[in-house]
Amino acid sequence: MLLQNSMSRTYNTIRNMRFAILGQAVGIFIAFFSRRVFVDCLSSEYLGLNGLFSNILSILSLAELGVGGALVYSLYRPIAVNDIVEIKSLMLLYQKTYFVIGVTVFVSGCALIPFIQFFISAAPNVPHIRIIYLLYVINSAASYFFTYKRSLIIANQQGYITSIYRYGLFILMNIVQIIALVLTRNFLFYLLLQVAFTLFENILLSRKADRMYPYLLEKDISPLQPAVRAEIKKNVFAMMFHKIGGVIVMGTDSILISKLVGLTEVGIYSNYLLIRQAANTILGHMFQSAAASLGNLNVLESNERKLSVFQNINFAGAWIFGFSSICLITLYNPFISFWLGEGYLFSKPTVFWIVAVFYVTGMRQACLTARDVMGVFWHDRYKPLFESFINLLASYILGVRMGVEGILIGTVISTITTCFWVEPFILYKYALNAPVRTYFVRYGMYTLVTIAAGVINVFSCGLVITSGFTGFCVKLSICLIVPNVIFIACYHRTREFTFFLGLFLGSLGQIKNKFKVKSGWIFKFFR
Repeated sequence: MLLQNSMSRTYNTIRNMRFAILGQAVGIFIAFFSRRVFVDCLSSEYLGLNGLFSNILSILSLAELGVGGALVYSLYRPIAVNDIVEIKSLMLLYQKTYFVIGVTVFVSGCALIPFIQFFISAAPNVPHIRIIYLLYVINSAASYFFTYKRSLIIANQQGYITSIYRYGLFILMNIVQIIALVLTRNFLFYLLLQVAFTLFENILLSRKADRMYPYLLEKDISPLQPAVRAEIKKNVFAMMFHKIGGVIVMGTDSILISKLVGLTEVGIYSNYLLIRQAANTILGHMFQSAAASLGNLNVLESNERKLSVFQNINFAGAWIFGFSSICLITLYNPFISFWLGEGYLFSKPTVFWIVAVFYVTGMRQACLTARDVMGVFWHDRYKPLFESFINLLASYILGVRMGVEGILIGTVISTITTCFWVEPFILYKYALNAPVRTYFVRYGMYTLVTIAAGVINVFSCGLVITSGFTGFCVKLSICLIVPNVIFIACYHRTREFTFFLGLFLGSLGQIKNKFKVKSGWIFKFFR
């Protein structure tokens, strides 16, 4: 039975990962093309407003206060034991909560309209700024309506379904927006389409959940047990602090850049951020795909088994984020140069710190995923407050002196002084029941190997004398080969590498067997 559960979790994780990565890969391509059309049709100030208002709305998402993470965690146990009564009760609570959150985001967002100029250092030459901002508010609020059933699908280890809806409609939305920009060059119409697709996706996914789980339409819903409700309140209170910390640390960079440097720099930064967020989304899907399976494992398996699985996930994260960081630091400027032009480039030191933020944040993902699904977010609930204070103070002081580069350094400082050591300490002590020193030893080893591979890769790419698209392709080829060869040489004897090599070879065997079946059917058909 345990073996069957383990195989099922692995299958669901891989399936969810495949759909998420494929959808995001196509989504990234269309997003880059859409950004190019955006730059050609509208001024750089519109690009700056897009980045600024997105950051402001990410701060307003504080109204969610981590409710989603706490409620999804509450679903893992009743799903594992098939407790339909409790699932229905939780979903009703989820529905009411997210309706209140959506209304709160809308009202608080509208309350900021008279003060919107405060966030901009110099008034841009853009008409209808307040209407533009209002449409961003409406889109953000709309994202909370009809969306609560999405979490049930994900918690049931069927996240691939949400990926199909999300990326299918995202691609369609971008195509429609591109056509609208080319024909009208009207930013307001562009934003209205975004609002419409946000609502459309949530409604379609809600109807899909109703078909998958018909009990969601039943009216006989029992009140939640007092013990369950008390646990949810406790977890929401803890996640509230984590939400505040995450939003302040990652959601204020564009606001600080707009206030301390300028709106044009926000537009330039938003292009780097688009690439970084695309990478974060793809890589984040790998952890999200494993989250529901890890939550199921947390309910049913031993501490030794949980530690082993976590170390596998942490190893995968170190490889993936290390490799991605090396690619970004090498290819960021060459890509943006031929994508948008030389006028949209930052200096190499600034690029380095953009990638540093990406790396230190990415290396946290294994811990964060395990923390959320194992429900130990209560124990480090005050950590985000210190993280936020350090980030705002360091980013502001360094931003005044160093500009964009200083703001990014502040983010790195706040992460290293808090998240780097607190999150694994809490996870190992309260969830894995194991000594945390092994985590830090592995973290140090992974980082040293990444730095060595990065230095060798940058040196190798520096020997390329060809520029433009051809030069980029040559450097990309080097990035695909050099770091991975070094990683294999350094890690090939580790237990984690052996585990993933076995998964890879097993997948190849399945593909080979499927091909034999299909080709045999074809040959038989033509006899």
